Amino acid sequence: METEQSDVDLVGGETVRAVARAALLAALMGAAAIVTIPYPLSPAPVTLQVLVVFLAGLYLGPLWGTFSIGLYLAAGAMGAPVFSGATGGPGVLLSEPTAGFLWAFPIGALVIGLLVHREVSPRDPADVPVPLVVGSLLAGLLVIYAGGVGWFAWIASTSLPEAAAAVAVPFVPADLLKLAAALAIVRSGRLDPV
Repeated sequence: METEQSDVDLVGGETVRAVARAALLAALMGAAAIVTIPYPLSPAPVTLQVLVVFLAGLYLGPLWGTFSIGLYLAAGAMGAPVFSGATGGPGVLLSEPTAGFLWAFPIGALVIGLLVHREVSPRDPADVPVPLVVGSLLAGLLVIYAGGVGWFAWIASTSLPEAAAAVAVPFVPADLLKLAAALAIVRSGRLDPV
């Protein structure tokens, strides 16, 4: 019996590096979800997940940043305990009152990546003007809030203003601190984009 041999096209080093960084940020996202600070006025705890979404869009760009957060969601959907409170499984994504934030995370990374990089291939975010970085992070944050508030309003059968008061407004100060941290990381120039 004769066996056939064929050439295999190897994946380029750039792609391998991008996948590795995306996987690393997905793991960091899971770790950021486990460290929670309860907030008595809202069902959602404070986590560092939004900071990781910011970094995914800034450093991985729109394609790989979105892929990274999608990888995190896929791991959680398959049961890995990577969601807030070390939970996992499809039920978290389908029935939790704050699942809209999870669904909005990859879209937020996409928006940030598109606004900062202007194309699929990322550039060094340290070279991007500060107002553009800040505006991009604010736009991504608004997308995350929109997804979270809309979902919460639907699940809790409440109005959008009531939902915003419950799950978004209390977190604005903490999320602005995360935005400042992301900006400081970018301006330090210590991380290279994909």
